[in-house]
Amino acid sequence: MKFNESSNPAMGDRVFEKFGYASGTSDRMTVAGAMSKTGLLLLLAIFSASFVWFRFFEYYNPLSEDNSAALGTIMPWIFGGAIGGFIMALVTIFKPSIAKVTAPIYAILEGLFLGGISAFAEISYGGIVIRAVALTMAVFVVMLFLYRTERIRATGKFRMGVMAATGGIAIVYMASFVLRLFGIEMSFLYGNDMLGIGISLFVVVVAALNLILDFDFIERAADSGAPKSVEWYGAFSLMVTLVWLYIEILRLLSKIASRR
Repeated sequence: MKFNESSNPAMGDRVFEKFGYASGTSDRMTVAGAMSKTGLLLLLAIFSASFVWFRFFEYYNPLSEDNSAALGTIMPWIFGGAIGGFIMALVTIFKPSIAKVTAPIYAILEGLFLGGISAFAEISYGGIVIRAVALTMAVFVVMLFLYRTERIRATGKFRMGVMAATGGIAIVYMASFVLRLFGIEMSFLYGNDMLGIGISLFVVVVAALNLILDFDFIERAADSGAPKSVEWYGAFSLMVTLVWLYIEILRLLSKIASRR
């Protein structure tokens, strides 16, 4: 069976060829095992995010116009988490056999980054973080329900459509990053007008649809006799999608809140 049906770059065929197949029933991965490890990664991310969150608000004074101390306290954690998380994701993708070690590290580093950007969003729009977290979890549950009840099927055309949309988003984001280096802003991506909100909503939908592909991939990998070590890699891949989904939901809510 081919494993290259997911748009998630962490879920490619070459990755799973490195794992081979389980030698016995007890050594085979299960969907439940992958989901439980995803839950563990989420807890690690929440723990590290809470660390940065509380450090920020320990120094933050809502009555003061100068909160440089609070910002300075968490900026190293934000940049360290973002850069470290990206590096750890690449290491995991290129060396999936060590996902049992690298996936938890990735979750912790991403938590540091998410905790920092969440704190910034919270001081700008009170209550936005809890709404973003709740919506992310709600989307996860709804997409899992739609997948398990076969309301949405990961057909070939569905996969190709999501893969094309995801690739297009990645190209636009990369172009935006490069153009920023030359002082050129793609304002339509970040504006709070209807176009900007519409773009963010589209990206959220695409990120949510990636969950369907991830669920389908994990289930098919388990059915095909992948070894138990793949559970960690499957959990890592789901974590990548969830991090992306949360960031995009937070961005969408921020745009909507800034219009009030």
